Amino acid sequence: MRIGLLGTGPWADGAHAPALRRHEGLDFVGVWGRRPDAAKELADRHGTRVYDDVDALLADVEAVAVALPPAVQAELAVRAARAGCHLLLDKPLAATVPQGRAVVEAVRAAGVASVVFFTTRFQPETEAWITEQAAAEGWFTARAQWLGAVFSGDSPFADSPWRREKGALWDVGPHALSVLLPVLGDARRVAAAAPGPGDTVHLVLDHTGGASSTLTLSLTAPAAAAGATAELRGQAGVTVLPEATEGPVPALLRAADALLASAAGGHPHTCDAAFGLRVTELLAEAEALLKDR
Repeated sequence: MRIGLLGTGPWADGAHAPALRRHEGLDFVGVWGRRPDAAKELADRHGTRVYDDVDALLADVEAVAVALPPAVQAELAVRAARAGCHLLLDKPLAATVPQGRAVVEAVRAAGVASVVFFTTRFQPETEAWITEQAAAEGWFTARAQWLGAVFSGDSPFADSPWRREKGALWDVGPHALSVLLPVLGDARRVAAAAPGPGDTVHLVLDHTGGASSTLTLSLTAPAAAAGATAELRGQAGVTVLPEATEGPVPALLRAADALLASAAGGHPHTCDAAFGLRVTELLAEAEALLKDR
């Protein structure tokens, strides 16, 4: 499958481009970016072509991978779907619910495949754990902590304008939700939301399966406290999300596998744009609660 990359930032350069280049089922056709100089540099580093016109790239490929801020991603995902391109998207799907709905509607209207890259869902140890726990019954409660030091360390993402604006809720919140929702069921509501230090937020969710969950999300944690974990408690006892042993590139290779399979078989992946929209809806609900405080 011929695929292009939209985006030129650290995530595009360090994760997407290496995965697209390495995948045996993909022909990495080219790169487009909002900064033409950065797009040329990235294309040169990864042995592909730079495109000055995004529509020219969309016309030359069957799929696109997107590594752009969520509001920009949503706009271009609609454009790409209408051009008949399958979509390998990043989280969060969009910056607002209407933007996310527009992506889902465009995907359905065009009949293209979509996969949203929630990293944990494409790492073998964690995905196996999620599948195993989803098959179990009797979960009572869960807690998830996604704590990053993006704004308190030397992360390459520290200067990201959209992360500065939207914070941990929108950056790492999707990861926590992507783990909890398939196990505990959809969230009927965000029951509570409260701020913590820096951009830290605490959420309480009420799930359709009868369990409740708590989430602590931050990009301003001390480096020594950073990390991600999820714990479930129920009739089967206590179980903890295992640590992943691989980085984002192998996980993106599996996400590309999923996109290829969905495009070939016509069956939506569990992490498709519709799931990305549901995550966006919950993030927006939590954001509204925080603003009302």
